[in-house]
Amino acid sequence: MSEKDGADAPKKKSKKKFLLIIVAAIVLLGGGAAGGYVMFAPKTEEKPEPPVKGVVVSMEDPMTINLASGHYLKLGFSLQLTEAAGEEKIDISEARDLAIDQYTGMDVGVLETEKGRAQAKEDLLAKLVHAYQEEKTQIVMDIYFTQFVTQ
Repeated sequence: MSEKDGADAPKKKSKKKFLLIIVAAIVLLGGGAAGGYVMFAPKTEEKPEPPVKGVVVSMEDPMTINLASGHYLKLGFSLQLTEAAGEEKIDISEARDLAIDQYTGMDVGVLETEKGRAQAKEDLLAKLVHAYQEEKTQIVMDIYFTQFVTQ
């Protein structure tokens, strides 16, 4: 029996040593991964301040746009410009053209829902902001519908 007792003692010791090495390796790898993430993570840029409201430019007359299946949309809107646009009125011909492109052929059922109108307005606003941007300066910040009638 003494031979068995002597053989068991080294095995227990080597298991403890092995577990200690594994735990140390995990701790070191985890610390290295966390440190690497902190050092090499993409830096978050500060969000620019929202633009300050400037003048509102209205279209003179509403326009009629053909929708799908013989329906139409009577649309009138105003553009909320940023303070960076200055006090000078802008030509909204391009805005009218973009609105026609946005709504022509749309299903009247989509525009009759709040979600559909909101999505179409958001898409149009994104196009307007891009179209009226000057040297990375935002000129248009919002669109206000003054008439929105479907039939």
